[in-house]
Amino acid sequence: METARPVERRHSVCSAYNHAPLQAARTDKKVTAMEYAYQLAILFCIYSMLGISLNLVVGYTGLLSSTHAAFYGIGAYATAITLTAYGVNFFAGVALGIVISAGIALAIGIVLNRFSGDYYAIVSLGFNVIAYSVMLNWHELTRGPLGIPGISRPSVYRLDFSSNFMFLVLSVLFLVAVWLISRFIAMSSFGRVLKGIREDEAATQAFGYNTLYFKLAIFVVSASMAAVAGSVFASYVTFIDPSTFTVMESVFILAIIIFGGLSSLKGSVIGALILVLLPEALRFAGFPASIAAQMRQVIYGATLIILMLFRPQGIFGEFKL
Repeated sequence: METARPVERRHSVCSAYNHAPLQAARTDKKVTAMEYAYQLAILFCIYSMLGISLNLVVGYTGLLSSTHAAFYGIGAYATAITLTAYGVNFFAGVALGIVISAGIALAIGIVLNRFSGDYYAIVSLGFNVIAYSVMLNWHELTRGPLGIPGISRPSVYRLDFSSNFMFLVLSVLFLVAVWLISRFIAMSSFGRVLKGIREDEAATQAFGYNTLYFKLAIFVVSASMAAVAGSVFASYVTFIDPSTFTVMESVFILAIIIFGGLSSLKGSVIGALILVLLPEALRFAGFPASIAAQMRQVIYGATLIILMLFRPQGIFGEFKL
């Protein structure tokens, strides 16, 4: 009988860090510091992609979606399964994750378009719960709570991305691509229609725009970008299980864009930077590990409460929920 690999409960920014072994920790502090910095930078790239893509739906369009961790997980599992079970190239796995996420987002988006406001948020939350349950219980495909180990890092011709530094380079390239696509959307006439939907959907419809089409299209684009982040995450940590893609992960990604600023791509990046570095800063504050884990949650909650009271649009935001 196969022995299950021990699975740690992973929350947000700690997940990839806990899976990245630091072999040099016992011998060379300088190397350890660099590897540590690379890990944080890779996590920053992953959560920046998630924040930017979710901001297109929540910040620019005004739709309070709680589905992002689901599409993040779909991308991760698509890449993990294709790499481990079929030996497919990493980039083919990324493409497959995008296609699957886009297809599911199209179907879910059609349903979500029947709702608005709080009902939209509740239904999207329900989809995340369903997606997590599928990942947890479809043992034949996902291996359930055992997870999928042995996910390889990519290589292209003579470029090998197995080291943390090279994988950081790859992560930055993906982040730049997501940023450029999102900025193009935000600055285009398509983006202006999205903002019109956010401010007054009825008025936007009166100008002849099919708002359902625009909401569906941006939802699919956002889900595809989340899948890319999931693919990068899976290849980086080399092991995934369902506990990474819970509703709480969607809440954390939402916290990133609320903190950094709604309807601001720059805010998404700043929010990811702060919320990725904040837990790691507590590692150096002298708190025991068990207390530091709880302190992170307290700080997240307190920070969001303060922001909602004094700057509800976030640090660089243009829109209030």
